[in-house]
Amino acid sequence: MDIASLIGVLGAFAIVLVAIVFGGDTSPLIFVNAPSLLIVGVGTIMVVMIKFSLKQSIGAFKVASRAFLHANEPPQELIAKIVEISQIAKKKGLLALEDVEIENEFLAQAVRMLADGHEPKVIRDILHKDMEQTIDRHSWGAKVFTAAGDVAPAMGMIGTLIGLVQMLSNMEDPQSIGPAMAVALLTTLYGAMLANMVCLPIADKLTLRKQEEQKLKSICIDAILAIEGGYNARVVEGMLQVYLNPKQREEESKKAEEAKAVGNAAAA
Repeated sequence: MDIASLIGVLGAFAIVLVAIVFGGDTSPLIFVNAPSLLIVGVGTIMVVMIKFSLKQSIGAFKVASRAFLHANEPPQELIAKIVEISQIAKKKGLLALEDVEIENEFLAQAVRMLADGHEPKVIRDILHKDMEQTIDRHSWGAKVFTAAGDVAPAMGMIGTLIGLVQMLSNMEDPQSIGPAMAVALLTTLYGAMLANMVCLPIADKLTLRKQEEQKLKSICIDAILAIEGGYNARVVEGMLQVYLNPKQREEESKKAEEAKAVGNAAAA
């Protein structure tokens, strides 16, 4: 579960709810209007389906759910696992990698191909195609939700105009103008909330996940080719350190020094 996304979504809607409940003497139920919800919610989905195919639209929701429910593995942990794999490969040979338990599906696939004796070019081509497909899914998901974020406010404005037309056509009763105007404005509120609190944040999250996935898969590809090339674990680790920012590299260096000190103390 992506904790940051969960906190952000719940926090944003909680703030709006608190403002509605404590912001006036009127009932919070005045902010609920079925026709407005229908225009903004269903209308936005229908317009987005005009822009994209049904498969792309459904796929965007699947990618978004995966992005929010499953957090990516930190690159430091992935590199640590790869170093362990490279040590096993150097000491026991590539066939010994078949018995190594690996949670990362992409890395596990790469290790299986390495243990099966595939040529480096074949491994590289297959892994690159897999990475491109993952990036492509995240890119299309981000495009779908960006489009929804653009459409939702427009649908809200359409709903407001419909409400205004209905209100102006019934001007005989002045007391009904205020409530009718409030209902008309609700669609604008719904559209703004759907765009800025749901769709656009999801699009940005998918863009971020795309970049994270690309980095992690690139780490795996470089590592597998280095292991196949016979490099030792220290060299492999040094090659993969370039994917970390300076602060992360410093932290990993400190951990390595501490582990080395502990090992020397135990040997003494």
